[in-house]
Amino acid sequence: MNNLRYSVVLPLPILSACILSIALLVPWTAIHAEEPQDLSEMEVLGVAATQGGDQTAVLLRSKGSKRELTLFVGPFEAQSIAAPLQQLRPPRPLTHDLTLSLLTALHSHLRRVIISDLRDNTYYATLHLEADGKEIAVDSRPSDAIGLALRAGVPIYANPKVLDGASAQRSPR
Repeated sequence: MNNLRYSVVLPLPILSACILSIALLVPWTAIHAEEPQDLSEMEVLGVAATQGGDQTAVLLRSKGSKRELTLFVGPFEAQSIAAPLQQLRPPRPLTHDLTLSLLTALHSHLRRVIISDLRDNTYYATLHLEADGKEIAVDSRPSDAIGLALRAGVPIYANPKVLDGASAQRSPR
């Protein structure tokens, strides 16, 4: 008798769509949105390989104070950020494009992203979505948040704690 094992592997876009759908349909506890007045609006300067080429850095700078923030990301994350910076449009939607299409189909939209925290040498971000007139905050990796923000044309903010911590630490993720 043949012992065959089968496993189901969902393609990344379908898996992302499922996760996003769950995130939008699950009633979230109220998370107060951070007000932009104490945050620094950031601009993405670019994506560059690090010395040795084993990591890629995403370079951000605050628009007002010119403080810099460097995030180290993997090659796929770097590509998802570099594509909208270079105004490249794939022939078919990639995961970030699909996510924004799902938001539109669900009558929602991305309002802003915030690089919200730095803990144990790891950055955290929050997507601020608007759905049914309510703001919903969803936890995100900063690389995904930046990729979505660039595609949606929404602002990217950094918490002062993050900017202060970035200057004190080396090589955060």
